[in-house]
Amino acid sequence: MEQNENQDSIRERIRAYAFDLKLPLVRRDIDLLIQQGLDERWNLWMFTAELLRQEKENRSENQRRHRIKNAAFPQLRYLNEIDTDALPPEARKALPNLETLDFIKEGRNLILYGNPGTGKTHLATALGIAACNAGYSVLFTSVPRLLTQIRECRNAMTLRALENKFERYDMVICDEFGYVSCDKAGAEMLFNHLSLRTDKKTTVITTNLAFNRWDEIIADKVLVTAMVDRLTHKAILLNMTGKSYRMKETQDMINKQI
Repeated sequence: MEQNENQDSIRERIRAYAFDLKLPLVRRDIDLLIQQGLDERWNLWMFTAELLRQEKENRSENQRRHRIKNAAFPQLRYLNEIDTDALPPEARKALPNLETLDFIKEGRNLILYGNPGTGKTHLATALGIAACNAGYSVLFTSVPRLLTQIRECRNAMTLRALENKFERYDMVICDEFGYVSCDKAGAEMLFNHLSLRTDKKTTVITTNLAFNRWDEIIADKVLVTAMVDRLTHKAILLNMTGKSYRMKETQDMINKQI
């Protein structure tokens, strides 16, 4: 580096190096960081440490946002938004342990079952976002959407690639199990796909049907038994039967209009 190189030229070279090294915060905020260092009288060691710390924090935040975006949540719901007093008793009791995310570390499944509108999807989504924030990879999908994706990939001869990706997620949330019935072929594909994660990674199922009613959407009783056995092995089972949030909100709106 030439001793008489002017400041603007040096700044542009720093930004070029930061671009090549994929250091966006350095490239964007180098002027502010240098001024902060001068104001606070940092030595070169302190300046370098602070520069790298901020870049690391920026990268971690970008990765967190990327995990949430890739999870494909239909809505962003958070644990601190949950009205714990309105949760069904089993969920209210289990929530503190679920918030630790230890069930993900242990590769345990979580089954949320009960009538519609009691917070199953909200709770599953909030746990999924908490998992993303903690560094876990998450996928949110509905069971009908997952079946469509499996069929499309099978027809396109890309099923193995889908299976490999599906198997690697730390947490997969399968919403709306039981809202749409599926034929024997669809049930077998779903069973085989979910079995890839058995005893390895966490799968969360939300369903409006108790296990003894799963044969209402899958005609093959042997397959139903096998699926229930795989999904519930060492799983956390929460009965979410209770008063519907949506019905309560609708009634509150009606009362305000009267």
